[in-house]
Amino acid sequence: MDRPLLSLRSALVFLLAALSGAAAGALSWLAGESVPRGVLACLAVTGLSIPFFDRLIASGDTAPACEKAHDHG
Repeated sequence: MDRPLLSLRSALVFLLAALSGAAAGALSWLAGESVPRGVLACLAVTGLSIPFFDRLIASGDTAPACEKAHDHG
């Protein structure tokens, strides 16, 4: 195995999603909700933040399109 299982970008997206989910679950639990509701909040935020961070951290393929847009105007 010469290459990693995940690219650096994918690992960063999953790490940020897991951290935001854990923070949401912990804040929900600290606010007085029960543990199952905290776990549900954790899972919901993790699931919703994966596409968010995926779009936020642009891949290297979109850079030439951005440069073309700046050239026109």
